[in-house]
Parts: sequence; structure tokens; C-alpha cells
Amino acid sequence: MLAMKQDQVLMACPHCGHRQPEARTAYSTICRKCARHFRIEEALNPGPVAPLSVPLQRHVRCFECGAELSVPASAESTMCKWCSRYLDLHSYRITTAVAKNFRTKGALVIEPKGCVFNTESIAGAVVIKGKFHGKLTAEQSLTIYSGAEIKGSLAISHLIIPAGQFFRWSGNLKTRSAEIAGEWCGNLHATATVTLKSTARWFGDLAAAGLLIEDGAVIEGKLQINALASVGGQPLLL
Repeated sequence: MLAMKQDQVLMACPHCGHRQPEARTAYSTICRKCARHFRIEEALNPGPVAPLSVPLQRHVRCFECGAELSVPASAESTMCKWCSRYLDLHSYRITTAVAKNFRTKGALVIEPKGCVFNTESIAGAVVIKGKFHGKLTAEQSLTIYSGAEIKGSLAISHLIIPAGQFFRWSGNLKTRSAEIAGEWCGNLHATATVTLKSTARWFGDLAAAGLLIEDGAVIEGKLQINALASVGGQPLLL
């Protein structure tokens, strides 16, 4: 039986069905089994599930040749059918200090007491609550919590700051998209859409292809939006 704190609730991943405890106030999380990102709302209000006879699959891209592969959601490793290279699909949870390079299509979760240093790592979904020193590529998403200490370079696809969390980044950070529900302080350049939830507090310059702002979000900084932005569902030309 899973041990849960009073402020936690048991969530089922909408992708693979894995159940795990999460904070009641969390907006989104990473499945500890299939390493896919999902919103808490999806778990609380699940849609139709696939028939049990159909195995759940996920798609990954080979590190070496770039071929797209379809593998079972429960698989922990596979071989590329094109170049025969090994692909690690494990998810890693770091609770102590380690100096190691990670190269996985699974999740990399650094807990508050965890520290990864002197590293050059690639992972699917990355969650940082502790320390990361080195070079990081997050292929799916990077979720940052208030206690995070990040030094080095980041190459990320989707940035997530959960509600109630705060992070400050010096300099400019590049990403494809972002979902901010907590507080972000720094400059960001996004090639796709940035979403500011109603609880978001934004301090810094933003250059993005699109911007979606929910009612209640706070913004201070220079905005350069190439597409039509919207506030509270209503269009706003910035």
C-alpha cells in the first residue's frame, strides 16, 4: 500500500494507469512509471480508456539515428530496429549527491536532497527540486520547484513552473513552450506558445510566438509576441 501524507491524493496516470500520490494543490506531474506528463485535472476526470486487449504504447526517438520507435509503455529498455543501439527507458529518482551522466527516454527526478553534478545528461521528462550542475537536455519537459538550484546550460522543450513554486533564472532561457502556474523571474524566449495560468506571476522579458493569459495572472516585463495573444479567452493584440 502506498503511504500518503494528509495533503496528498492518489492519482492514476491517464496514459498507463499507474497510481501514485500527489499533492492536492498540484497542477501537473510526471508519471513515475511511463514518464509522461499529465495534468491533475486529467487524472481526476479521466476520459474513455482503451480496451484492455490493446497494449499501451509510447513513441520514442533513437538517440543515435533519430528513428521514431513505438515501444510498450511498461518497457524499461529497447533496441533501435534501425541502428541496433540500446535505448534506456528507465526513470531515475535522485535523493543523494551523484556525479553521473544520464541518457534515458524516461524521467529524471531530482528530489530536494538530491544533487546531480559534473554531468551531461539527456532525459525525457525532468523534474528538479534539488540541485543540478552541468549540461541538461529535457526532451519532453522540465518542471522546476522552488528549492531547485540549477547551474549550467539547459536545452528544453517545455518549461513548467507548478502553482505555489518560484524560480529565478539569470540571463535568457530558450524553450519551445512554457506553462507557468507559479512565479517566474527571468527572461524567456519561446518558439511556440507560453501559457500563464491564473496563479502565475511573471517578472521578466518574454519573446514568444503566442501567449495565453488566464484572468488573475500578474505580468511585469517587456512582451514581444509574434502571434495573437489572448487574456481570459478574449483576444488581445500586444
